Amino acid sequence: MASIFYTAQKTLKNYANGGNVLIVATVLALIIVNIPPCTEFYNGLWLNETELRIGNFNLFSHHGEPMSVMEFINDALMAIFFFSVGLEIKREILVGELSSIKNAILPIIAAIGGMAMPVLIYWLCARGTDYAGGAAIPMATDIAFTLGILAMLGRRVPVGMKIFLTTLAVVDDIGGILVIAIFYSQQIDVASILWAAGFILLLMAGGWFGIQSKLFYAGLGIVVWFFFLQSGIHPTIAGVIVAFTVPAKPVYAPKRYVKTIRNNISYFANDDDSQLNSRTILDKDQMNWLKEIETASDKVISPLQDMEDTLHPLVNYMIVPLFAFANAGIFFGDMNPGMVVSGVSLAIILGLVFGKFLGIFLFSWASIKLKIARMPEGTTWASLASVSVLGGIGFTVSLFIANLSFGGDPVTSLLLNEAKLGILVGSLISGIAGWALLHLTLPKVPTKNEEDLKERQERREERKELRREKLRVLHINVKASAYSKEK
Repeated sequence: MASIFYTAQKTLKNYANGGNVLIVATVLALIIVNIPPCTEFYNGLWLNETELRIGNFNLFSHHGEPMSVMEFINDALMAIFFFSVGLEIKREILVGELSSIKNAILPIIAAIGGMAMPVLIYWLCARGTDYAGGAAIPMATDIAFTLGILAMLGRRVPVGMKIFLTTLAVVDDIGGILVIAIFYSQQIDVASILWAAGFILLLMAGGWFGIQSKLFYAGLGIVVWFFFLQSGIHPTIAGVIVAFTVPAKPVYAPKRYVKTIRNNISYFANDDDSQLNSRTILDKDQMNWLKEIETASDKVISPLQDMEDTLHPLVNYMIVPLFAFANAGIFFGDMNPGMVVSGVSLAIILGLVFGKFLGIFLFSWASIKLKIARMPEGTTWASLASVSVLGGIGFTVSLFIANLSFGGDPVTSLLLNEAKLGILVGSLISGIAGWALLHLTLPKVPTKNEEDLKERQERREERKELRREKLRVLHINVKASAYSKEK
């Protein structure tokens, strides 16, 4: 239970602040696009062409045509976002909540309901219209925003609820990935798919033969992405597929790593301290001992964990906010206020606010009553209903699917503007209502069991962090010594 709590705690820490940056980027886009002198600049900015050219070859091109800035963000940078999501999904399957069907069954069932019900409500509202193709827009749950709101409620949120929502969001991402892959592929180029498949097999062979180089997986991953871009299958899917080829097993077990450190440190005598404290050049033996420690440090963390941790700041603080800034700009100047209660906007709002709530809560209620799953620890029916409302925050992936659905000719681009409005309003209603209901239904102070569990876990993590800090300091000293040698 403690390890599961740590996983949820780590995810909250990774996404909560990212949610704040996402809010700032969204508000900034809405302000800039509605300032008359800036409107034309904002809209024109995304039409500029991008190039990464070597001779006549441009990596950022689609069938020979350069990608616009908007296409680069949506098709290239968001592939990195989905690569990060793929790494997280693989980790969850191997060692996280999805590794145990007993623990995962409730959020899986809830996520299925939370995807099916919004699609059904949207379809009932949109059948026979020109916006019927956007049924998948309200099916997504934005993990950054939802976990950010949970973080606002602090220790009042039970551990079980955090785990439930985190796992639900991961399963939700899997559903979104499948929808993009199946329903948003264009005319298929078989030759490009075969080339991509060949490089994917090469990546899988690399994992099979124990290749740990992150450069190997990143470099070939870019090649796979390029062939997906040309194939007609949406290129972001390449990010997920490549992520599943990244090895999750380190070269060294932690025990071997610690043993390597101890053996090599033991070669340094106490009377060497004054010499090592100075900026003198190390002798050959000392360099070899420290280099062995440095090599072991690089091999004790698996490529999957290392790449996931490295990408989190890039994704949370740059890629997703940039995507929001580019895609969330809605010009209100020529918009009819009644648009919110009609057409595609209304269908999305109903799907997010009511569809998500009904799907998550009813499917959870049925599975618990039928004894297929059990209630999350520390959660009541009232708080489960409240967190189901919170699931209606569908922002990043919803905007992404809206662009795929309506981002074409001028007629559908008008629908895209209305769809963006529906996503913003529906997510805002779900976020405010979910927070208010959780504030009312959660205990005012954590229960004693929750406090005890939290305190025990904090003590464990403090001890772990102290050990990690000692290893980190040692690693830094190794790097500094190597640097001084090079100088």
